[in-house]
Order: sequence, then C-alpha cells, then structure tokens
Amino acid sequence: MKNIEKVLIVGAGGREYSIGLAIKKDERVKELFFAPGNGATENLGTNISISDFNQLADFVVENGIGLTVVGPEQPLVDGIVDIFEARGLAVFGSSKGASQLEGSKVFMKNFLAKYNIPTARFIETSSLEESYKFIETLQVPIVVKADGLCGGKGVIIAQSHDEAKKTAGEMLSGNLFGDAGNKVVIEEFLDGYELSLFAISDGKNFKMLPAAQDHKRLLTGDEGPNTGGMGAYAPTPLINDELYKKIEERIIKPTLDGMEKDGNLFRGVLFAGLMIVNNEPYTLEFNVRFGDPECEILMPLIETPVAEMLYMATQGKLDEVDIKISDRYSVGVVIASEKYPYSSSTPAEIIVDEIVHGELAENSHISYAGVSKEDDKLYATGGRVLVAVGLGDSIQEARDRAYMLCGQIHFAGKQFRTDIAYQAL
Repeated sequence: MKNIEKVLIVGAGGREYSIGLAIKKDERVKELFFAPGNGATENLGTNISISDFNQLADFVVENGIGLTVVGPEQPLVDGIVDIFEARGLAVFGSSKGASQLEGSKVFMKNFLAKYNIPTARFIETSSLEESYKFIETLQVPIVVKADGLCGGKGVIIAQSHDEAKKTAGEMLSGNLFGDAGNKVVIEEFLDGYELSLFAISDGKNFKMLPAAQDHKRLLTGDEGPNTGGMGAYAPTPLINDELYKKIEERIIKPTLDGMEKDGNLFRGVLFAGLMIVNNEPYTLEFNVRFGDPECEILMPLIETPVAEMLYMATQGKLDEVDIKISDRYSVGVVIASEKYPYSSSTPAEIIVDEIVHGELAENSHISYAGVSKEDDKLYATGGRVLVAVGLGDSIQEARDRAYMLCGQIHFAGKQFRTDIAYQAL
C-alpha cells in the first residue's frame, strides 16, 4: 500500500473528529491535518485554514499527504474530489456528478425511478398547481422536500392537505429555504421504521457497515423539532440477514451499477436512509457521506485500519481489503447547546471530570463537534457540541456507558435526550 503516513481530513464536526480518532489508531499514520477542524481536533493533529480547493490540493502536494478524506456534503457537491483527482491525489469521497444523489432530491428520485429502486410514490415539480393536484391524491401525513441542500432540515412532514400546500407554496416562493426550494419533491408518507445503512464503495466493490438508527427529534420520547440528529446506535436488532440481503440486492447494488452506467462512478460512502415497511426496504434518501452522529458510533466498530480501507477505496481495490467489524455495540448521545436548534447559544466552558472508573475509561470516549479553544480551554460554541460514545457487549451496556459519560461532562445549558436506543430496548 502507498505511503499514508500523512492524512488530511476536510471538515469541522464530530464526524471528522471521529474519523481522525479512528485513523490515529493506525501506527502507520504519523501526522493528521484538519481543514478547518474544530477546537478539539488540534489534540489529534494540525488545523489548517485553507478553504479554496485548489490551494488545499497545493498544500497536499507540498506536504506529501498520501490520503485526503472529505467529511461533509457541501465540498463534495461543490466538486472537491474532481479537483484533487485531476491532480492524481488519493481522495476519499464522491465526485461532483455522483454527489447529485444528495445535492438534488429531484435527481435522486428520478434516478430511483429510472432503475426501479424501491421508494415512495412522488412527483418533482416547480409548479404550485401541479403540487396542489398531487397533494390531493395522497393520504396524510404528506412529505414535502426542498430540492437542494438545507443542512439536513429541508424535509417537512405535513399533517394535513392544507399544511402540505402551504409548505409547498413557501418552498417554491423561496421564503422557506431560499434557492434550495426552487423545485420541490412531494411524496407519500411511508409508515414503518427508519434505518441508516452505509456502504463504502470503490466504484465496483462495496462493503456494508452495520445498520444504525438515528434519533432526529430534539426531545426525549421523540418530541420537539427535527434536528441534525440527537443520538444513534449500532448495530440495530431491527434488521436481520434476510433484510440486509434485500437492501444489498434491491438498493445498494442497483444504485452503484446505475451510477456507473450514467457515467457517475460512485466512490466514497453511500448512505441510504431507509424506511422498512413490513420487512420491505424503501429508499427515503441518499447521502454521499457518513451521517452525523452515525459516523461517531460506527468508526469504533471498524477493526480494519480505517486509513487503509479508505485509501484502497480510492484506488478501486476495496476487494483486496479484509474488512473486519467488531461484534460489539455502540451508542452515541449528542449533547447540544442550550438554544439548539432555535438559535445560537452563548459560548460556555466545557469541564470533563476525570474518569476514574477503568471500564468506563476503556469503553467510552467523546467526539467533539461544535467547540472552540481558547487558552487551552474548550468552549461549547456550536449547536451540537459533542457526542458521548459508549461501547459494550450489549446495547444496554453500551448505552449505560454513554450516559455515564454524559454525567462526567459539564457546561452551562447542556441538553441531551435520555432515551437514545429506546427502540432496541
């Protein structure tokens, strides 16, 4: 394998911190860089403030960096991978063309229809009249989505026909999500349970990671507004071998084959947001990167050196890697700032108690996200501040450790759900 002593991770959240944490376990990796990173990634490597993709590629060349890993969706949709690959650099992530699977809901739904991949009945339109007509044909609740990227918040589940029409009107007028809502997707609501499934792909070969379940709503008991995610756990007992096989054969494989046929070879992470209805999988959405907070719980379960796995995916050689997954469980609880997700909160110093309990110290860790550093002190500055991750031989044990860790973390206004993984328990 090529020299990957130096690795660059693009992004600034808990997902990128977790990838860095996983890569750092590999003794072959001597140096980590983050662009831009956050206040805590400095403990893992060096933060660099270069946002221009061409200048970043120059930095990679000048510093002999052997692998770049792109965390968030925006740089992927904006074409960072194409710029790096044009210069012969190893970069893990999907091309601009392939990233349309996340960048445009319209592109994704039309792609699913073209390749007969199971999904909800839908239309995509920029016409208010057409959206009203289709809404009348559906039973409530009704799902209304803005076409473009909205930071995970562009989906409204309307509880009445009137609310669906009002939402479609606000999106199309630009009042709700600006340009991201110039086109909308309106679809039937599927009643089942959600799963997050991640496949690492080199374009031809792929490897599925354990299925995870994310908790979107802000408050305990699935109350309150939708967020970017308040916690997750993996693997979930809500899936069996038969369902994995259906997902692989009906959704993951046809998607990768179809993308290649359309000239958008898919390399990177294909994240399928699925709805399971009577043990049949339907595609709700695709993302082209690790989910957040799912990444934080999946990374500790990967026993194969992560840098090697991601590097081989960039080379189309994933089939040469023996990917080993731990048989343990992982639970992550997001601790958010006081006013999340409504408005920004006042920065608050984070104090973490020394963990004297040996088992807890060995089987839990913090993945930092919305934090800054000042005079060697960490401050909570973002909406989702960090993820407390617990590992165990059962979901209950992993969950107990995650919550024990939550009890060791203090900052003014901290909030978190107390029921992560309740579906499994």
